Amino acid sequence: MDFTNKTVMITGASRGIGAEAARQFAAQGANVALLARGKDAIDALSREIGSNAIALTCDVANYSDVAAAVETTAERFGGLDVLINNAGVVEPISHLATADPDDWGQVIDINLKGVFNGVRAALPVMKAAGGGSILTISSGAAHGPVEAWSHYCASKAAVNMLTRCVHKEEAEHGIRAIGLSPGTVATQMQREIRASGINPVSQLAWEDHIPAEWPAKCLVWMCGAEADRFKGDEISLRDEDIRRAVGLI
Repeated sequence: MDFTNKTVMITGASRGIGAEAARQFAAQGANVALLARGKDAIDALSREIGSNAIALTCDVANYSDVAAAVETTAERFGGLDVLINNAGVVEPISHLATADPDDWGQVIDINLKGVFNGVRAALPVMKAAGGGSILTISSGAAHGPVEAWSHYCASKAAVNMLTRCVHKEEAEHGIRAIGLSPGTVATQMQREIRASGINPVSQLAWEDHIPAEWPAKCLVWMCGAEADRFKGDEISLRDEDIRRAVGLI
């Protein structure tokens, strides 16, 4: 796909799916805005990609941070065409009876409020330009309970509904809202999950996880017309037909 003169903003871009998505979109000619709390990592990635990348230190749980990042991106590149809501955490993994309330709430702030903040800040810019794509990383945890992941499951279930709400309210304004459930991916989050030793996901072998390149390539594919049938819905990368469409098998 040709993303020349298109601009993509990616939250949680310092590593994993976010960093790989930045590389994949940039390789297709896109301008990329890299958002993360860790300055050093996104600065290094921005240097790797080159002049069509900008690194913006941002806490997605803070709306003013996100709004400022959208404004800076639009000023630098002339607009915003795609928002990738990728930032998310699963730590601290804990059973409900022993969960720290502040820690539990912080996961909700990042995983759910962070997505809302991105949507809220991006919508006016996208609508003024006639449309755009809002792609959000979901999870199988959005659809079924997982032991000691109550915060993660609840936040991902809410994000799934938020995607549907964006579609209901904004599809007529040219906004494409789609979720992506990638399955288990070989990222730092999976190392944290494995270290917890809690629930079956932590018992998976490293080679059972897909590389971050796969969901990154799927996100690029989701910007094209072939993915329009999933607007307001969620794509599962476990689906072999989707993998085939993306070119992964």
